Amino acid sequence: MKVYLDENLSPGIATILRAEGVDATSAHEVGNRQLDDRAQLAYVTAEGRALVTANVVDFLALAALTVRANAEHAGIVLVPSSFQSDDFAALARAVVEVVRRYPAGVGGAVIYLARSD
Repeated sequence: MKVYLDENLSPGIATILRAEGVDATSAHEVGNRQLDDRAQLAYVTAEGRALVTANVVDFLALAALTVRANAEHAGIVLVPSSFQSDDFAALARAVVEVVRRYPAGVGGAVIYLARSD
């Protein structure tokens, strides 16, 4: 499973994920910091990457719109508020767990991250 971190998450998390063997990139690294949410979702869908975001409300709404439009996306991984925005290690561990659990990806699904500590 390949992942893409939304602009609301630090690119440092992508660095940690790559050190763990995860194919990860971020909006910051590919120059997508100014894209709106729909454009971010379209980008990751074209790239075959699950979107990891802390923007829970907006991406739940986009996921619902995608279903109503009978369209596809490569998966949305939501970061709940139980994660501190600066706790990169905990967030990376949770993403690694999802990647290990779903190595073929989570296309069309919405997954909430869970803290393991």
